[in-house]
Amino acid sequence: MDLTDTIELPATPVDTVPVGAGLSIFDPVFLGIDEFGQAVYLAMIYRNILIGGEPGAGKSSLLNTIVGHAALCPDVRLCLLDGKQVELGLWEDACDVFVGPDIEHAIRTLRRVQTVMDNRYAFLKARRRRKIGRNDVFGQILVACDEIAYFSATAGDEKTQKLFAALLRDIVARGRAVGIIVAAATQRPSSDIIPTSLRDLFAWRFAGRCTTDVSSDIVLGHGWAARGYSSNTIDPNNQGAGYLISEGGIPALVKAAYMTDADIIRVADYAAWTRRPTRTDTPATETTVAA
Repeated sequence: MDLTDTIELPATPVDTVPVGAGLSIFDPVFLGIDEFGQAVYLAMIYRNILIGGEPGAGKSSLLNTIVGHAALCPDVRLCLLDGKQVELGLWEDACDVFVGPDIEHAIRTLRRVQTVMDNRYAFLKARRRRKIGRNDVFGQILVACDEIAYFSATAGDEKTQKLFAALLRDIVARGRAVGIIVAAATQRPSSDIIPTSLRDLFAWRFAGRCTTDVSSDIVLGHGWAARGYSSNTIDPNNQGAGYLISEGGIPALVKAAYMTDADIIRVADYAAWTRRPTRTDTPATETTVAA
């Protein structure tokens, strides 16, 4: 070959293999920092979280942080429900199913998750086990719902609203052992929005800024405001700050991490790229949750 010859390179790499972030949903999720500036990590596997607070308190930001971790985990499938469409909508290309302001679609999706859950329990029963582990073939599932109230108290009629709440309650109650995690947010999870039988099942709870002590107690549990743990005391300008409590624990003041829209788009695009080879892979023993 003459030294004056040129070599044309392909415009795009050939047989490129996406390299993931190396995360797993079995790894604790970084939420933010505590009042002493120490990092706060939350173990989401075998747990569910309820996020409450007034508008602008940072509920959707915290939910996006959790979804962001899950999106970078190759062992997680994403089911996102968002009545406003825009709070979780930036993750649509990276998720397996995205539900907008359509309660019928939400109910169909929860039914399919319920079917997957039942199939997994049949798998465990056949193998004399009680929960799935990190090395099982099944991918975990994150069901993230922004503003439960839209589906449980606004959209549709009373019958569909109660059906949505009943399906979500069953998934929260039984899904943990088979790797189905629910992260849900709403402004004020009172009994007219979330049945008490559902609200009390969430092991992790985060109360962003609330307008009253009563609203704070609705999220964290009765009596915490009287003991000095009220999100009503949080500065309204301190968005993302709130009290985090685990089942049987003591509320801890946490400043949740914040992702800008540009941050979310960048992570979501990367997650969608890394998840391409596996998004359509479904274990034969399961029913896929993709729409």
